[in-house]
Amino acid sequence: MKASVFVGCSLDGFIARPDGALDWLMGTPEPDSAPPEHGYDAFMAGIDTVLMGRKTFETVLAMGIWPYSGKRVVVLSATLAALPDSVAGKAELQRGPVAALAAQLAADGCQGLYVDGGATIQAFLRAGLIDEITISRLPVLIGVGITLFGALPHDVKLEHLRTKIYEGGMVQSAYRVLRPT
Repeated sequence: MKASVFVGCSLDGFIARPDGALDWLMGTPEPDSAPPEHGYDAFMAGIDTVLMGRKTFETVLAMGIWPYSGKRVVVLSATLAALPDSVAGKAELQRGPVAALAAQLAADGCQGLYVDGGATIQAFLRAGLIDEITISRLPVLIGVGITLFGALPHDVKLEHLRTKIYEGGMVQSAYRVLRPT
């Protein structure tokens, strides 16, 4: 199983405002045009399972559309008692711990896992369970918010795979997580 992160952040390293708002991330779309996809569709083509934390799940629900049709969706939460009826058959609730959850997903046949949500990404990084990270840095400073990376018990070395600069100034870089030898 390959566990990957695909995340956008501000130039100062935040993935959301303190209240979880993503207004700065979405930008202002041009009238009558679809927002640019910036490699997301190609990334999702290699994903069969989406794993997200509770806060990310709540953000997705607030959008009013379900963007994960055809994908297994797992919500990692120690605080939710159950998922809302509106996602019955679309998502499942798991509690962790992350190492056991990753092992179970792999045993279930997961090939491509998309790990999403700040706390979930951080937990998987701390456990050494992330294989690849794609970070899209947007040309905006928001000053305060939820950080992309939290404290780690040790350095996590990365190998740069590629960088692409998009119109508007977004810089997207992909890295392979190197395992200690």
